[in-house]
Amino acid sequence: MKPNTQRARIAIILIWIVGSLDLVSIVSGYFQYQLLDDARSGVLVTTQKASANDLPEGIISVAYLIAFTISIITFILWFRRAYYNLHEKFDYLQHSEGWAAGCWFVPIVSLYRPYQIMKELYTITKEVLTEKGIEVNQNLGRYSLGIWWTFWIINNIIGQIVFRYTPTADSLSELSMATLLSMLNNLIGIPLALITLKVIKDYSKLEPLLENMDEDRGLMHHIVE
Repeated sequence: MKPNTQRARIAIILIWIVGSLDLVSIVSGYFQYQLLDDARSGVLVTTQKASANDLPEGIISVAYLIAFTISIITFILWFRRAYYNLHEKFDYLQHSEGWAAGCWFVPIVSLYRPYQIMKELYTITKEVLTEKGIEVNQNLGRYSLGIWWTFWIINNIIGQIVFRYTPTADSLSELSMATLLSMLNNLIGIPLALITLKVIKDYSKLEPLLENMDEDRGLMHHIVE
């Protein structure tokens, strides 16, 4: 098995950054929406005031895009390494190790395959550890995986709507709607970040036990909370 702790730590840090930027983006979006609402109501919005809003909004958007992209890469690197390590222990897994990375980029398949692989990681690891006499919380991942994937799908659907709608928004009403949709996407992104952190941390508690189970025969009652 290859070490995966460092990859988990890096993924966690990046997800924290993305979650924080989601919160900052909501605040920034709120001020932008208020500015657009003032303009729709006939309130004079000076060029200075508009520029003062556009600059931080642009910086936040670029920072978010960069952090989000890197966080996806680091998460997939951790995810693939975890599945690789499971393949090192067992040869009866449902998918090849390469699918742990590739499934995220295949249309339609990306809607269900990553969840299947994540569920397999949890299920097989828990079963094997239990068989070896290592006590594991059987509820670990049972609910969090479903919640994680639900938020991921919702976040991606709204993100696609924002991506397609925003470039064509010209009127004040359309710009206001684009801002609201973007804020909703960021709002969904916060619980998504939190549940993703839990998913990574929970499996990161199991993985070292999987690595050491053949070496440490005396470990019979290790409890994973």
